[in-house]
Amino acid sequence: MIEFQSYIDKINELIAADDLVVLGKEVSELRSHFDDYLLEQERLYQIAKIEAKEAGNEIEEVDFESVKEGFYSVFKKFQEIRKQQVSLKNTLEAENLKLKKSLMGRLKEVIESEENISTAFQAYKEIHETWKKIGDIPREKRDEIQREYSRILEIFFYTMKIYREIKDHDYKRNAQLKQGIIHRLQKLRNSNELVRNLETSLRVLQDEWEEIGPVANDEWEVVKNSYWEAVRSIYDKINAHYEGQRSLLSENISKKKVLIDSLSVILTQIEDNESPKFWEGKTAEVLKLQEDWKKIGAGSKKENDAVWTTFRELCNTFFGAKKAVSKKIDGHLQENIALKKGLIEEVKAIHQEKDWKLTADKIIKIQQRWKSIGSAGHKFENRLWSEFRSACDVFFQAREQFAKDQVDELTNNLTLKEALIEQIEKYVISDKSSALLAFKTFSQTFSEIGHVPLNKKEAVYMRFKKALDSKYNDLKLEGDERVKLLFTAKLDLINSSPDRTKLYQKERAEIKRQMDALNQEALQYETNLGFFAKSKGADILKKEVEQKIEKIKQEILQLRGKLKLIPNE
Repeated sequence: MIEFQSYIDKINELIAADDLVVLGKEVSELRSHFDDYLLEQERLYQIAKIEAKEAGNEIEEVDFESVKEGFYSVFKKFQEIRKQQVSLKNTLEAENLKLKKSLMGRLKEVIESEENISTAFQAYKEIHETWKKIGDIPREKRDEIQREYSRILEIFFYTMKIYREIKDHDYKRNAQLKQGIIHRLQKLRNSNELVRNLETSLRVLQDEWEEIGPVANDEWEVVKNSYWEAVRSIYDKINAHYEGQRSLLSENISKKKVLIDSLSVILTQIEDNESPKFWEGKTAEVLKLQEDWKKIGAGSKKENDAVWTTFRELCNTFFGAKKAVSKKIDGHLQENIALKKGLIEEVKAIHQEKDWKLTADKIIKIQQRWKSIGSAGHKFENRLWSEFRSACDVFFQAREQFAKDQVDELTNNLTLKEALIEQIEKYVISDKSSALLAFKTFSQTFSEIGHVPLNKKEAVYMRFKKALDSKYNDLKLEGDERVKLLFTAKLDLINSSPDRTKLYQKERAEIKRQMDALNQEALQYETNLGFFAKSKGADILKKEVEQKIEKIKQEILQLRGKLKLIPNE
């Protein structure tokens, strides 16, 4: 039992780590080792039991099920925490992707509409600083987004004719720096870094590349082609690694399925056979299959879990059948019959209750207890099972009918919400005051109507949001009034969403993130003030920095005002 506890202690140690996302493979391997170890201990126990029986000795019973439950309880806890972290990571990356696409759209607008080079370059600097502060985006989008952003930057620099304002030595220096990045990319490509570290290093080098200014036109094509050739070769290496992993994992799954097929054949041979010699031979075959299973590596997580569950269930079926045969030979079937009759009465006592979830949980637990009892013998098993299933069906058929009745109400709510959206779309603005009151009423009415079918929930809400956003845009609000009213309208829209609590939390977190970024930027500016010497040129720079600090403080005050408007849910 000490060895079993070491597996549980190891998972508890991993749960305490800050980042569980990267530990998925390690914990899966740990679980696989635990399952193998448990299987080995059960095998050794079966052998010991057979030898003890042949020798006429008694052997202490070992409760492997409670050991397995203890381990999987901690394993499930790890999975739940890791799932939350993966979900949060995916959500943050998706939001970062939206932000980066938005910044690219803004930069395109500058290229297409801004004629003042100084103003355009200031807009670019703001966009690029924001770009650098945005975290990771989904891996499958990184190359595409980075390539598109680089393309837009190239168009920007050419369009604004920045190269005419850059001195020749700057061109040469930028070319040297870019060649340095290319050289580091080539070294990275030939390195033996882990794929996770390789991806991180690649993102860092790509960020550094974008930080470097332009080079001379006659050098740019060569430098650019060398850079993208190195980047693509690294991505090819990364993709080849994952493809190789998938191939190996698939091969392991195929080997395990062969063992499952062999075990399935054995299960088709054991029915109605009560010969001890026959069962001894089949037990040796099953133990050999379990030994072979341990020698095969893991597959992809989803498939590996599925084939392991199937194999384990087949093993459980075999040893359960063997146990049932032993009980029958020993004359203990009457105990199973009595237990199953008791479960039938338990179901009959509650199968007409209308608390659907609570009763369903009770019946499912009773069904689980039924499965754990074992066979009641060929004479009684099918009759008892038919009676038990019929008792369960009374409840589940009634629950299904109740669910069908709920569909009509959800459909009616959908009709009401669609009618309200049409009313919004047709609404004609006469004056701002009455329009704002009407918009607020629309939001309240939408929220009060109630739930719609789950597969329509997102679409009808997005249509409602789009219609109301359009009307707010028609008001043509200006300045602080526009900022405040549009934010208030955004909160009204969130309040109308079925996911409003989550959206409020997300909005609050985003505002705090912006405030933290602005505070950090202001702190950096204040630190820089101490480096200015007493001179005319330094005073001018100092004044510019002080103006920037004041502007940041005003932005923080606006964000605090927004934060106060968000309800605490």
